[in-house]
Amino acid sequence: MSHFVLGFQDIDKTKLSVVGGKGANLGELARIEGIHVPDGFCIATAAYKRIIEESPSINGLLDQLSLLKLKDRDRISQLSSEIRGIIEGTMIPQDISDEITQRLLQLGEKDAYAVRSSATAEDLPTASFAGQQDTYLNIVGKDAILKHISRCWASLFTDRAVTYRIQNGFDHRKVHLSVVIQKIVFPDVAGILFTADPVTSNRKVVSIDASFGLGEALVSGLVNADNYKVRNGEILDKKLSTKKLAIYALQDGGTQEQTIEPERQSQQALTDEQILSLTRMGRRIEEHFGYPQDIEWCVADGTIYIVQSRPITTLYPIPDVNDGQNHVYVSVGHQQMMTDAMKPLGLSFFLLITYAPMFKAGGRLFVDVAYNLASPDSREMIINVLGQSDPLIKDALMTIVERGDFIKSVPDEEKGQRPSKGNKVVLPEVFRGKFECNPAIVADLIQSNQASIEQLKQTIRTKAGTDLFEFILEDMEELKKVLTNPQGLGVIMAAVDASAWINEKMNMWLGEKNAADTLSQSVPNNITSEMGLELLDVADVIRPYPEVIAYLQQVKEEDFLDQLVKLDGGQVTRDAIEAYLNKYGMRCTGEIDITKTRWSEKPATLVPMILSNIKNFAPNASKQKFEQGRQEALQKEHELLERLRYLPDGEQKVKETKQMIDLIRTFIGYREYPKYGMINRYFVYKQALLKEAEQLVQAGIIREKADIYYLTFEELREVVRTRTVDDQVISKRQDEYKGYEKLTPPRVMTSDGEILTGRYKRENLPTGAIAGLAVSAGVIEGRARVILSMTDADLAEGDILVTSFTDPSWTPLFVSIKGLVTEVGGLMTHGAVIAREYGLPAVVGVENATKLIKDGQRIRVNGTEGYVETLS
Repeated sequence: MSHFVLGFQDIDKTKLSVVGGKGANLGELARIEGIHVPDGFCIATAAYKRIIEESPSINGLLDQLSLLKLKDRDRISQLSSEIRGIIEGTMIPQDISDEITQRLLQLGEKDAYAVRSSATAEDLPTASFAGQQDTYLNIVGKDAILKHISRCWASLFTDRAVTYRIQNGFDHRKVHLSVVIQKIVFPDVAGILFTADPVTSNRKVVSIDASFGLGEALVSGLVNADNYKVRNGEILDKKLSTKKLAIYALQDGGTQEQTIEPERQSQQALTDEQILSLTRMGRRIEEHFGYPQDIEWCVADGTIYIVQSRPITTLYPIPDVNDGQNHVYVSVGHQQMMTDAMKPLGLSFFLLITYAPMFKAGGRLFVDVAYNLASPDSREMIINVLGQSDPLIKDALMTIVERGDFIKSVPDEEKGQRPSKGNKVVLPEVFRGKFECNPAIVADLIQSNQASIEQLKQTIRTKAGTDLFEFILEDMEELKKVLTNPQGLGVIMAAVDASAWINEKMNMWLGEKNAADTLSQSVPNNITSEMGLELLDVADVIRPYPEVIAYLQQVKEEDFLDQLVKLDGGQVTRDAIEAYLNKYGMRCTGEIDITKTRWSEKPATLVPMILSNIKNFAPNASKQKFEQGRQEALQKEHELLERLRYLPDGEQKVKETKQMIDLIRTFIGYREYPKYGMINRYFVYKQALLKEAEQLVQAGIIREKADIYYLTFEELREVVRTRTVDDQVISKRQDEYKGYEKLTPPRVMTSDGEILTGRYKRENLPTGAIAGLAVSAGVIEGRARVILSMTDADLAEGDILVTSFTDPSWTPLFVSIKGLVTEVGGLMTHGAVIAREYGLPAVVGVENATKLIKDGQRIRVNGTEGYVETLS
């Protein structure tokens, strides 16, 4: 077999490193029965490597290129241009040229060919690299083909290809290029077939784009195309475009643009028979490769040819259930205000504490609500409960139900026995009931939880090895009891119901919207809002010591607390920060993932927030802010009750309203406590597991403690028991996690893979306003600070925070801002609760807020009506 040239018949998926992704896929396609692939061959990556090796000056340029970041655009362009010039100017060695010439003579030297780049990091399931290197069409003659081979090699260093590699973390030296030489088919019609709908991600729907002439013109956006949708062998939809232009290949080389005669412009490019035949081919190719495909095809003289197939890398993974049943998956991350990918240990811990039917996909968790949607008894309840956390989820679920074809309504009496926890979501609604407005209830709940955690801390110190894992599993049962405590959930539901009652009745009786928002300010027992205020107290301790402040402004090392004691005021500063960490140090961004770094593990995370508080606030600000909120709530209560007295049945209305206000102010603060208790326990578990990890490192079983994050709880227990681990599993999981980090999880998707985004049904919005959900009343204007990570937060007092989502760890930032906009969230999610507590106008669930709103832009947030306006 030739060293540098391989025919398609000599290639399969094992030759990826030799012929690149495109070449390997073409070799595989040529092996599928009934699939016509135009003949051709690949020039192996060894030829490209030889060109690079024989051009010593390229190595220095590659060294310089490897140091650049995305921001270095001019330098990227300059270095890339120099490398391309060297490659194109290098003569192809004679022995390689001879092999290419010999293969061309066998296939037909005078025929027209496509010369395509095929990189080793291309057309992979995790990164397509589509369009990053160059393709040349209708190239005729040996000399022209050799010249375009050099151009293809050089195209590995176009600005876009280099930038894409930097973006995706690929080493420039480790990506090599093969070149595909493939006979040109002169098509009447060409296009693209997706075996999963690229718009909805539905794996059951095939989408075909088709136009007259060459497919490359369609891919480049130069011509219009028809679109056909097919499901289960039936054409669902046809959208016929006006196809005024087509680009055709010329027999002697090159291409030509032609105007389509008027009578053909609106004709269907493919017949129905061709659409269905092409669909069957697409499904066969998908089955061969094992995942959805993006397929380029063409029709010439009535024959359908497949010229390329690559994986669709933009699809969000579906939970691996495959039981033949229809499922509706709702994102847990959107409920928990943490849509980032989770590591395997974090996923497994969350699964161990839930009663709901949850599934993993793309490094996230999803709960299956299909059973609840099918039951008339629970359908409305689950839609409304999930709608409170995110109205876009509610709209998406209603869309599925209203279709009537995916989830069939089945009366409960036909379902036989009561469902197990495996297929039904247990809703907090079942804990709804009447509660006496007694502050002692919340105090007892908190005291019981704290006592349980203290007992856990004492006992876990005595556990090690597999005994530790058994003990954690036992304690998780205690954690589940805390999270599903009927009295605790009942308290929360009582407050939620009281808030809804107040908002409904005050709007009906007094024309006042969202009155409960003001009444919720500065309530007792809100552990999350207290966390933000208490960091202001830490700032007060440090404020008198300029030497400490100067030191903190340049802190980078994590041992800064030890260094503080050398400074005037350092000891009291350290004591204040450590006291804060003792109470809140288990918190962090994305805290539902046990593997995330906690504040106690990286105390420097708090330093920018402390310095911001010193800069932006006067002494005693925490007490003043709390008291101001409390007075505003009391004033609103007094105002509402006074206005009600003058209405018909005024005294009765006053009595009922006062009862509801008391419920809100007594119980709403507890809404934040169960999660605080859960995260407390998580940190205790984590510290114990990291001690085990340290022993594994010392024994040489794992490389570093963080390796355990890429194992599930059960896998880690086995590693501790057997003292052995499969390094390849950890390495594979690390790579998978990097891929998952780049994905954006959907709010709702079906077992068909269809993603439903949901829409706000809103009328009379101001022109240009961005719709969201009103969660904290008031209207405020200010500077937008678009912040994607807490570590990047540089807020001035009066800024409006715009971010993807907030969890409790963001609360210390809330003391500085005067408004909040998030992409994810609902009425009872953490950001909304704390915004009301602090009296901040807030709009959540604003799709693409961090892209539509620019950092530094002046905006208006209407937290009463639920929209955001850009003012500059």
